[in-house]
Amino acid sequence: MAAIELHGVTKRFGSVRALDDLELTVPAGEIYGFLGPNGAGKSTTIDVLLDFVRPTTGRATVLGHDAQSESRAIRSRVGVLPDGYHVYDRLTGRQHVQFAMDSKGIDGDAGAILERVGLTEAIDRRAGGYSKGMAQRLVLGMALVGEPDLLILDEPSTGLDPAGARRMREIIRDEAARGAAVFFSSHILGQVDAVCDRVGILREGRLVAEDTPQKLRSSIGFQSKMVVHVDRTPSDIQQRLSALQGVTDVAVANGTITVESADDSKSAVLTTIEESGVAVEDFTTESASLEDLFMAYTKDAPEVPA
Repeated sequence: MAAIELHGVTKRFGSVRALDDLELTVPAGEIYGFLGPNGAGKSTTIDVLLDFVRPTTGRATVLGHDAQSESRAIRSRVGVLPDGYHVYDRLTGRQHVQFAMDSKGIDGDAGAILERVGLTEAIDRRAGGYSKGMAQRLVLGMALVGEPDLLILDEPSTGLDPAGARRMREIIRDEAARGAAVFFSSHILGQVDAVCDRVGILREGRLVAEDTPQKLRSSIGFQSKMVVHVDRTPSDIQQRLSALQGVTDVAVANGTITVESADDSKSAVLTTIEESGVAVEDFTTESASLEDLFMAYTKDAPEVPA
């Protein structure tokens, strides 16, 4: 059963079309990064999944439930960290998590949840004294209550320091490992690249690209640079590497071979070098960042099938 399914979802606000015949499927256990520029329709998509807005046409299902007619059943199995969250200044961290457990009608250990998100020392402090990053972690803890089958995280890294962002990534991976789907949008593209199984890029309400980050790089033709350090450089290595499919440039100098190629050619490059009889002492690679892909798909590249 898919965690999320959108079929032909269109949403209009007057003359504005926020979503345009959107098709999207996220299976259980997958970490799915949802990207797009401001106004692309990301928040509207999340609002449709949670039945905060109704689609003009089309159908949305969450964990096998219709998003409109079975929203109560959905919310009992979903954890949400919204972008525009608010905490209650006078309630402690423990009281916030207890409130989330009471809302879902479950028992649990608020202290264990807050320890997991790194708020052990602030459990019984009022949230009004929390920093923005601490409040972010608190709301993430509330989303984790009850081991939800789906986590919807809207900008989960906002306000987090590097240690907090690393903890957030670890939690996301752990949740996926136990079988939950994780659906999150973020403007911090390095976070998405580091943790996602697949990425979907939204533009003007339509999904213009969807795949693993590596395959998206290959599909748009971005080149990778590989710098290989060898014990010696055979006289014919430049010619042999240049003949490989996907290789666009080869430079050889002082025990270093630099190759520019498509991402999926890197393995063939290393194999060819090793088969030439030299020892590969070390190598580094540089690939297009997810930010490069984002800019290409949202500004420069034509729309491609999702």
